[in-house]
Amino acid sequence: MQTRINKYISDSGVSSRRKAEEYILQGRISVNNKVITNLSFKIDDEKDTVMLDGEKISPRKHLYYLLNKPEGYITSTKDEKNRRVVTELIKPKERIYPVGRLDYNTTGVLLLTNDGAFANLLTHPKNKVPREYEARLDKPLSDEDKEKLLKGIMLDEKQGRFNRISFHKLNNKKLVQVITNEGRNHFVKNMFGALGYNVTSLNRKSFAGIIADVPVGSYRKLTSIEVKGVFEKYGS
Repeated sequence: MQTRINKYISDSGVSSRRKAEEYILQGRISVNNKVITNLSFKIDDEKDTVMLDGEKISPRKHLYYLLNKPEGYITSTKDEKNRRVVTELIKPKERIYPVGRLDYNTTGVLLLTNDGAFANLLTHPKNKVPREYEARLDKPLSDEDKEKLLKGIMLDEKQGRFNRISFHKLNNKKLVQVITNEGRNHFVKNMFGALGYNVTSLNRKSFAGIIADVPVGSYRKLTSIEVKGVFEKYGS
């Protein structure tokens, strides 16, 4: 597999990609004992030896986890109020961080990784990555408001909309399933709140098609097929 040289350096954990470019232009990077100053140079992960100031570097192993987040956890790696954070439930040997956010009492699919490219791919608005939620409301959702949410309403001076709305049971319009590409903080709660509904519980059922197939509070590693599928589907 070939990797652009600045990404290879960044993946090794010694610097950001921008800083890596500075190292390259300064002549501090060598590949197979030859100084490389070409920013578009590509590294063969299996054959090339890369050095920074004479010290060999190599990319960290990328980690990808699915956590079925329980209530009562902050979607962060630390919290100034000493509340419990989601990484306490996994505790890997290497540092990982959540992809996007789920509120303190929101449950469901949360992805965690140390791969910045993977995280950026999933959270960048242009990629329109779908999120599916199940929201319990304090009152039944009217047909009129359902149409408004599908057509779009103004939220924080920007239009927001749900791609699809369905009901868990037709005779229970308090339990609503929605699909959206939006990743703004509190988006689902704020959308319903703008029309006078209070979300009493919220569960993310899937993110980028990846479902919570482990018990609440449990986690698993993503398969290589799942990771590859995300890059292929949303990385174009």
